[in-house]
Amino acid sequence: MAAYLQWRRFVFFDREQLKEPPGPDGAGAKPFALPPGIAVCDSGRGSLVFGDILPGACQIWFLPRSLQLSSFQAYKLRVTHLYQLKQHSILVSVGEDEEGINPLVKVWNLEKRDGGNPLCTRIFPAIPGNKPTVVSCLTVHENLNFMAIGFADGSVVLTKGDITRDRHSKTQILHEGSYPVTGLAFRQSGKTTHLFVVTTENIQSYMLSVKDYPRLELDSHGCGLRCSSLSDPSQDLQFIVAGNECVYLYQPDERGPCFAFEGQKLIVHWYRGYLIIVSKDRKTSPKSEFAGNEAQNSDKQVLNIYDLCNKFIAYSSVFDDIVDVLAEWGSLYVLTRDGKIHVLQEKDTQTKLEACKSMLFRKNLFEMAINLAKSHHLDSDGLSEIFRQYGDHLYNKGNHDGAIQQYIRTIGKLEPSYVIRKFLDAQRIHNLTAYLQTLHLQSLANADHTTLLLNCYTKLKDSSKLEEFIKASDSEVRFDVETAIKVLRQAGYYSHAVYLAEKHEHHEWYLKIQLEDIKNYQEALHYIGKLPFEQAESNMKRYGKTLMHHVPNETTELLKILCTDYRPSGDSEGPGMLEGKKANSEEFIPIFANNSRELKAFLEHMTEVQTDSPQGVYDTLLELRLQNWAHEQDEQIKEKLHSEAFTLLKSGRFKTVFDKALVLCQMHNFKDGVLYLYEQGKLFQQIMHYHMQNEQYKKVIEVCELYGDQEACLWEQALGYFARKEEDCKEYIAAVLKHIENKNLMPPLLVVQTLAHNSTATLSVIKDYLVNKLQKQSRQIEQDEQRIQKYQEETTRIRQEIEELKASPKIFQKTKCSICTSALELPSVHFLCGHSFHQHCFESYSESDSECPTCMPENRKVMDMIRAQEQKRDLHDQFQHQLKCSNDGFSVVADYFGRGVFNKLTLITDLPSGKAATTIEAGLQRELLIHTKRST
Repeated sequence: MAAYLQWRRFVFFDREQLKEPPGPDGAGAKPFALPPGIAVCDSGRGSLVFGDILPGACQIWFLPRSLQLSSFQAYKLRVTHLYQLKQHSILVSVGEDEEGINPLVKVWNLEKRDGGNPLCTRIFPAIPGNKPTVVSCLTVHENLNFMAIGFADGSVVLTKGDITRDRHSKTQILHEGSYPVTGLAFRQSGKTTHLFVVTTENIQSYMLSVKDYPRLELDSHGCGLRCSSLSDPSQDLQFIVAGNECVYLYQPDERGPCFAFEGQKLIVHWYRGYLIIVSKDRKTSPKSEFAGNEAQNSDKQVLNIYDLCNKFIAYSSVFDDIVDVLAEWGSLYVLTRDGKIHVLQEKDTQTKLEACKSMLFRKNLFEMAINLAKSHHLDSDGLSEIFRQYGDHLYNKGNHDGAIQQYIRTIGKLEPSYVIRKFLDAQRIHNLTAYLQTLHLQSLANADHTTLLLNCYTKLKDSSKLEEFIKASDSEVRFDVETAIKVLRQAGYYSHAVYLAEKHEHHEWYLKIQLEDIKNYQEALHYIGKLPFEQAESNMKRYGKTLMHHVPNETTELLKILCTDYRPSGDSEGPGMLEGKKANSEEFIPIFANNSRELKAFLEHMTEVQTDSPQGVYDTLLELRLQNWAHEQDEQIKEKLHSEAFTLLKSGRFKTVFDKALVLCQMHNFKDGVLYLYEQGKLFQQIMHYHMQNEQYKKVIEVCELYGDQEACLWEQALGYFARKEEDCKEYIAAVLKHIENKNLMPPLLVVQTLAHNSTATLSVIKDYLVNKLQKQSRQIEQDEQRIQKYQEETTRIRQEIEELKASPKIFQKTKCSICTSALELPSVHFLCGHSFHQHCFESYSESDSECPTCMPENRKVMDMIRAQEQKRDLHDQFQHQLKCSNDGFSVVADYFGRGVFNKLTLITDLPSGKAATTIEAGLQRELLIHTKRST
């Protein structure tokens, strides 16, 4: 039991008297007054409903929000009960039309009209069995399928079915007893329907959703009329029964809590989580419990509004003779016997809280303030402020454990630094840890909070809590992981830091701790092998040198895999596995800076399995093999290394980096490699100079013989080289001179001048060369003289023919046509060349009237040659080039002179239009040219 005298009292309602609307003249509103004789009332569907007991004109009145009263006559004698449904426009009334006649129950449809009045859809007498008795109470289920009527003789009549129609409903006596029924209430929970029945002596419940309606007696005491009600879901739809000593709450199957509210109860209602009780202001001895509301009019009555959840009185006031308390339009309306209506308007939440907080805080009643705020659905900001003040109060009292619990309830609203500053003392580190833990659980912590919490764990040396924190959530991380890793590493909790880094894939931190702090190089290398390709590649570039220094073999093997066909070691193999990726092996060469053995193994592996490796791989491998060859002392091993280096050089991978390979070979004095590269680069002069520097005379001759045809100047350089040697080189000079003579590479005078510098060379060295050269020139002179004589004779003959054509007539003696070979007949065409044609044959086959068809092909060849010579006369660049490159420059000059390059030639081919078709001079010139070509 809870003694209500200990409950705090507040004024959460404003009281005022209902007034009429202002008139048209704007005069002050008068207090609203109800018609006389009002005995019963109810509310719902936007109206207050009243019933009077004035004989002869028993009315039911409706008062809407506009305060415009309306009524209709429902009974002739009196209205005793009204029940307005809240979800339907259905009104159920009980009244009397005549004295001594059973009361009538009428069901009204307020949405339909019958002659201006609401439509009465059903009328039936209210009588249990055959005995007339008085109706004491009435209730209707909101689903319109149940209606219960209680009687003064202890009977309860239940109507099941559609209560608005006679045909669709069934009426039966549900309960019979010897005590008057004082209260009824339906309770609907899911599909289960209960009916509470209270009399003056007991309380019972019936389960209406089960056949035979099983009954359960809940208590052995009852209440007076209108002293029971049904709560709302906030109180779990409990049935409230108000006795003179206590107020009891009931479930359908048991009694619930009770509250010690003393005083004779007259009216009980439930409104928005409040229990409304009207009781006598002073204790009197009523005549009976059933007639508890028939007190003397002079008695004052107290209306109390209780908050059962928070255990305080929200409002208390004294009224004169209350008829009933109604709830509509968000307010309470108190009807008094004098016809007045008093309005109780609940204050808004903020006003109520402001009104009570100061008192509660002043008296340190924070728990009540919190409960009050929650019940009135105060926003989170307002609740947080109450929690903060409560926490401050406990903190100032030294109750740090209690204070931190209140501060925890402010998380999300109160700035965490406000709380943290209060608990930074080492003695309060436990409280601070609890606050920071909750802050992280709600995912509201930042990096600084994570740092502070982990520092608290490490200060407390609480490894279990630390592990619980970092391993608490696998699905959601409530802290900044990177910050946590840093703090744990700094505090020396390397295993915890490594766990976090691995779990949350902070690969860089994992490797940094493993390599720099734990020094576990094998584990770090194994971890890299499990990473995705891109991350494995980047981390090997970053930590490769460290790993190579401590675990060179394993690191080399991982690099081989990474650069050929990399798949993370954790991937399962199968036909659906993704194709492996490969890194650029050239980028990892710097990792092997101090590990030449591993570098060689890595590079050789790459060249074997991946022939298209980057050029840098081959360059580095060549350099590495040349270094090993140059520093090796063992001849057998040196020979093997020589073979490996030369084989690599001949692999054809150095064409694009010829100069680099050549420099490497020269740096390490790799003779075979240098000569091979010279040969590949067609640097024949460099090959010969290399042998000259080493005074390898035979090699010089061999080079000239091998490459002299491609580069003729090699023989000249060889002759100059041997000519400068003071030692006896007659054998080699003779060999060079023989080749120069055969190829006619140098003028004899230049050969003599070249050999004149050699003090050991005598005339006998070049005797044979000079004799052979002079004999050849003599033979050439004889041939030239014979050709000159032939040309002179030919020229004389041609000139004679020209003179004959100019001075003597031409006799045409042809008897056959040169085309058809038939006998020649007039008209015919004759040419100076001696050919004759029928005119019709000539016209059919001739392309030009002035040219002989038979001689025309040969003549055109001559003309083309003449035109070609004319075009070549201006090719001075070509002439200079031939003159420079030819071994016999005089012959080139003679050839061009013969072509007419050094004189101007005018060629007349066709006569201009308008002149005579032919002239003797033009014809002679053309015949001369044609005859000249034939002779040659």
